Amino acid sequence: MPENNPFKHLHQDHVEGEPTESSLHSKTMAKRVTLGIFVVFLLLFPHYAPWEPGYEQDGSLVQRLFTLYFFVANQTLGIVHEGGHGVCYILPCPEFLTMANGTIFQLLFPGLIAYYYYRKGNLFAALIALFFVGFSLQYTAWYLSTAHEGLILPAHKSFLGVDAIHDFNYMLSALGLLAYESLIAGLTRFIAYLIMLAAVIGMFFEAFPNKPKKRVKRGWRRRKKDF
Repeated sequence: MPENNPFKHLHQDHVEGEPTESSLHSKTMAKRVTLGIFVVFLLLFPHYAPWEPGYEQDGSLVQRLFTLYFFVANQTLGIVHEGGHGVCYILPCPEFLTMANGTIFQLLFPGLIAYYYYRKGNLFAALIALFFVGFSLQYTAWYLSTAHEGLILPAHKSFLGVDAIHDFNYMLSALGLLAYESLIAGLTRFIAYLIMLAAVIGMFFEAFPNKPKKRVKRGWRRRKKDF
């Protein structure tokens, strides 16, 4: 076929299955908007997290939104956490693992989602899930910080609404580390913030890549070679 094809304008500029420039632009904009939301959330999180030392009720709209979000997150993580214990109620787990399995499940849940999207090649979605690993670890840090309150978790503080054993009071006591509860909780909170920050930084580089994607361009070149 001659190089100057008169019907060239009738052919699409991309190979079927490859994204167009407009779709890539839409995805990039969506990533940037999502990044902005997570940046704002991370900046406001220390002020509006109900377990943080400086938390105060101010009745603002932002605080109400955070309160609603934390309620939904607490219910979700609570179900996953209790599900971890439930597995050990069914299977013959050692007592220590039964206590630990709630937290293990609580962290594995977003962690496995992150791994799934990473394997699928969707790094941005994997980073969002990684952010929630850090968020879940914040809950763990708070739970750790209450271990000194006693082995029995009162019904009004228990997710299931019944008296229960405090996971971390049991585990830290068994390991002889209950006296270091504040230090361990502080380190856990620090690691949680690092994970959340690392996820946001990763999202930034995904939303603002140094070089534009070349998949569409490569597809156009393959089309060109066919003529």
